[in-house]
Amino acid sequence: MCKTRPDLNQYVSTPAPADNPMDSAKVALGKALFFDTRLSLDNTINCASCHKPGLAFTDGLKTSTGINGQKTDRNSPSLLNAGFLPTVMFDAHLKTLELQAIVPIQEPNEMGHNMRDLIPILRAVPEYQQAAKNIYERNFDAWVLTRSLAAFQRSLLSMSAPYDHFAKGDSSALTKKEQAGLKIFSEKLYCTECHSPPYFTNYEARNNGLYIDYGEDKGRFRIHLDSSEIGDFKVPSLRNLGHTSPYMHDGSFATIEEVIDHYAKGGAGHRLQDPVIVPFTLSSKEREALIAFLTSLTDLSFFERL
Repeated sequence: MCKTRPDLNQYVSTPAPADNPMDSAKVALGKALFFDTRLSLDNTINCASCHKPGLAFTDGLKTSTGINGQKTDRNSPSLLNAGFLPTVMFDAHLKTLELQAIVPIQEPNEMGHNMRDLIPILRAVPEYQQAAKNIYERNFDAWVLTRSLAAFQRSLLSMSAPYDHFAKGDSSALTKKEQAGLKIFSEKLYCTECHSPPYFTNYEARNNGLYIDYGEDKGRFRIHLDSSEIGDFKVPSLRNLGHTSPYMHDGSFATIEEVIDHYAKGGAGHRLQDPVIVPFTLSSKEREALIAFLTSLTDLSFFERL
């Protein structure tokens, strides 16, 4: 018989900025906006087009598709546990989810809108205007839009995976194979250097040696034009890994096995590659155990809260 375990997310407190405390009405408005195609210039896509709930808020594509079929430069990261991010975007340069919300809306190859034109459209929606008055005591504006979207994203928790129950003392939450994989992950390999519990990321921008030549997208370099940051991309979380393929900032790896192969060979050897990345060898049994553990980081209970 399958053991029913409590939802640990109910005990998780999500940090929020002083100017945007969490509020259920605010989250509800943000959710409505998240699924509203009016946020795109031609009314064809919404936030969920690139962050689908059924795919752990990713889209299953190498790089996402914006208005007019345009392709984005990068893979869509999961929004689950976004409330814990100290910085946002693969370049790790935006400080808040409120700032991040503006980017895809105005990016020409994503939603392609302009705040000056968008706000009157949304303000004309009676439900949005009334909610803005009730929650923020102001007309619907960019402040209301970004604060509400950010609040909804902060509500997307995924911290009740089998691993979390195991870490809380439930020894039966992980199988023997998954426990063996955890030991490989945390003791034999260097995984925890970048993917440390409980969020399984260190939130830092690092060069993981994906390429010898990063071509046009040189990562964080494009923010400060600092040559030491070529190839630096923010370390993603490994949570819900089985539902967030393809992997890497450009979606270049289709499977978890390909990701393991990349690190097992010690990366591609870029001159700025993080020195922690070195070759390693796993037996087929060890590899199976590692993948089993990574799968144990899955918590899709957010469906029940949508």
